[in-house]
This record gives sequence, structure tokens and C-alpha cells, in this order.
Amino acid sequence: MSDNYAVLVHTGDETILIDAPEAGPIKAALAEEGWTLTTILVTHHHTDHVQAIDAVKGSAKVIGPKAEADRIKELDETLDDGAEFTLGGLEVKAIATPGHTSGPLSYYFPGAGIAFTADTLFAMGCGRLFEGDPATMWNSFKTLRAALPDDTKIYCGHEYTLTNARYGHQALPEDAAIAERLKVVEAARERGEPTVPTTMAAEKATNPFMRADDPSVAAQLGMAGADPVEVFAHLRKGRDSF
Repeated sequence: MSDNYAVLVHTGDETILIDAPEAGPIKAALAEEGWTLTTILVTHHHTDHVQAIDAVKGSAKVIGPKAEADRIKELDETLDDGAEFTLGGLEVKAIATPGHTSGPLSYYFPGAGIAFTADTLFAMGCGRLFEGDPATMWNSFKTLRAALPDDTKIYCGHEYTLTNARYGHQALPEDAAIAERLKVVEAARERGEPTVPTTMAAEKATNPFMRADDPSVAAQLGMAGADPVEVFAHLRKGRDSF
């Protein structure tokens, strides 16, 4: 689990865990802060996001996507797309973002200005299309782009940013914003620092997948006038073999 992220959100007596890849670091963080876990929000069914649930949950409630409930045995409560609820006084919105798997949810905390996109939207990248197709994932990207304000801090599921940045620079070598962000990411990783969270503004500017409908991206790829889904598919195919 060297590149997985789990995140703890604490407010009042509520401590929320987003995904549970590995028990040790989660338990250590809870102990260090003196927090008791109350809720686990699950984004999707993949083992590296759920395998530590039983080991860390204690009395916490486990909540996750109804569309993948048959593959997440630990769920106590399920959510549909668009569900809105509160945890510790924080508003939470569930957003269906299929593509990586068939029924994942991203979680947006509008009052806190944070979102958890797991393996759908990565910093400068997107998840592999294990159970979806380019059209489905592109639609999920458009959904997130419309739902999340520019200043939203976005936490994704893996530390893949350096590879994503290098791929983005290779795919779009004339893009100055991508080239500059690559330098920033390289320096951060050399210092051993995380590149997460990102922001929606940064992703709109430097994530090639988020810009599949940008004519300048299509032109650089030699695909001027192509449908954004075709551009997205081309980018994803290139990233698969990068």
C-alpha cells in the first residue's frame, strides 16, 4: 500500500475515514490524535480501498455506494447518486462517478470545501477503465468539473501525480502550465512530500483528461475537431502504456 491514501476528517466528536487501504497507518493516526472512528465512507469496492475496514471500524458505521453493495460486504448503509446527509455537522454530497468501476461514489463536503474522488479523478490523471468506457469516465469528469468549485481541495486515492505529470508533458509538450506543474511535482516528490490534495482549478488547468473538450488539447494531439470522448480515449490509451 505504498501509494494509497486514506484520509481522516475530524469535527467535534465525529471522525470520518475515507477508504481503508491499510490498518496500521490508520490506527496510528487515530491514536496519535486521540480520535475515535465514527464513520467510514467507502468510495468503491477494490480491495486496496476496503481491505482494512474490519480491522479499523470498531463501532463505526460503514457507508458506501449502493451500486457496489454486493461487492462491499462490510457496508451498514448504502447511498445512491445525489444523496445528501450530514456527519458531525458537515454536509456531505454523494456523486456517482463511474468509469474506474461500475458504481463508485465521490464525496463532496461543500461547507469544508473538500472532495474525495478516489480512483476516478487523480491529480493530473484519471483511473484505469476497469469496468467502464471512455464515454462513461468523461461524463464523470464533466460531472465533477460542474459540481466542484475551483477552490475545492481534492483528495484522490493514490500518489500517482509524478507519473501523471510526466505523461501529461509527453502528450502535450507545448503546454506551459503542464510543464511548470511537472517541475513543482518533481521537486515535491524529491523532498518526500505528498502532492495531494490538489484543487479543481489546478486540474482544469493541467489535467489533460479534464481538458478533453479543449480545442488546443485536441490540436496538439493531431485530433483537431474530434469528439471529446475520442480525445479522452486517446489520452487514456496513451496513459495505459506509459
